[in-house]
Amino acid sequence: MKNKLIINASGFLALVLILISCQKMDRPALGNYAKDANAPGGPLAFYVAFDGTTKDPLMNAVDSVRAAFAADNPLTSIDGAKGKAIQGAPNKFVRYAKPNDWAKNAQSFTVSYWYQRNGQTLNNKGTNGPEYIMSFPSSNGHWSGANFFILLEGDNKLCAVKCMIADKTVSDNWFTWESDTEKIPGLLDNKWHHMVLSYSAATSTMTLYVDGVANPNKKTWGGHGNINIDDTKISEMRVGRGPANGDNNDDWLACSWRGGIDQIRMYTTALTASEVSTLYANKQ
Repeated sequence: MKNKLIINASGFLALVLILISCQKMDRPALGNYAKDANAPGGPLAFYVAFDGTTKDPLMNAVDSVRAAFAADNPLTSIDGAKGKAIQGAPNKFVRYAKPNDWAKNAQSFTVSYWYQRNGQTLNNKGTNGPEYIMSFPSSNGHWSGANFFILLEGDNKLCAVKCMIADKTVSDNWFTWESDTEKIPGLLDNKWHHMVLSYSAATSTMTLYVDGVANPNKKTWGGHGNINIDDTKISEMRVGRGPANGDNNDDWLACSWRGGIDQIRMYTTALTASEVSTLYANKQ
């Protein structure tokens, strides 16, 4: 009886090992991709370095926080600010299901990225228009069809930076550096630049950093406090495209980024000036 139990137990164990092996064989290997120190549930909610070295474009755009693959990546790999990056193109963009739980948990937040762009930003028809670093298309009923996006618009002489956010009540706010005295020179000189947008819920204030330096013109959302984006309404996350569809038209909401993008980081806290400086110095 004892021997029979041992045999049965051994057979059951062998069956379990076979099933586990099958499951592992069916699951694609993640391969080598950039990782960042961040405890589970830590402030870094989404991070893509675009540093994959495989021939699989989805593998090269994997999010390192949750090991989440992009749903689509038609963009080519180029040399970036650090390692590899992606090259934007008209009517093309990288698509993710979600920015993980960033929108769900963010009250204060920081978005950090490196970009490279040469000259005048253009719409999909090739005439002057904005170009989007990222956007969150949304079913929240907002007129833009989005609840978050970041765009640049202008040329190397003067360039505007704009960020729009719509909260759970579809109340929106534009944080913009676009007046004649606030547009920024030298942003589109075909060099890699580090840009950070950091929002503090405590002060309802957004700070823009370029290459580690805070812009003196801070923007506020009149006592709004917590950002309160409706995560349940986010349709997808786009890197390198606005929230609207429609290729080869001049719809400003559908424009694509035509330069390089690298090292996207999204935090659920407002980083300090020192922390932003460290990201810049380390090309993170």
